[in-house]
Amino acid sequence: MYKNVLMPIAIGHGGTTQTALKVAKQLAGTDGNVTALHVLEALPPYILAELPEGIAEQGQADALEALRMEAGEGVRAVVVTGHAALTILEFAEENQVDCIVVASHQPGYRDYFLGSTAARVVRHAHCAVHVVR
Repeated sequence: MYKNVLMPIAIGHGGTTQTALKVAKQLAGTDGNVTALHVLEALPPYILAELPEGIAEQGQADALEALRMEAGEGVRAVVVTGHAALTILEFAEENQVDCIVVASHQPGYRDYFLGSTAARVVRHAHCAVHVVR
C-alpha cells in the first residue's frame, strides 16, 4: 500500500475517472491519503488584463467545487494553475507523493508525436505510476 496517492483529474472528461479513483483508494488502503488534483491552464497576462476582476479566482473556486463533487468523500481536492504534466510532476515531488494514478484514453496517432499528459507523467515521475484505461 502507498501512503500518499495522487490522482490527477481532468474535470468533466469522465470516462475512466471513477475507475481510476477506485484504484487510487485501493492503493492507499485505510492508512493512506488520496489527493485529487486538477490543473487549470495558465492564462497569458494579456488575456487576464482584459477579463473582469475576480473572474480567474471565481473560475478556480468553481473548478475546486466541481473537483470535490467528482472526487467524492475521503479524497482531498486541490486545484492549481500551470501546464498539466509539469504541474502534476512538481506537485508530486513537493508533496512527497509515492504513487500517481492517472486515467488515460487510448492513444491516437497525434499522441505519438506530441505525447499525452499521462505519457509525460509516466516518463518523468520519480515515483510509481499506475495508468488506468
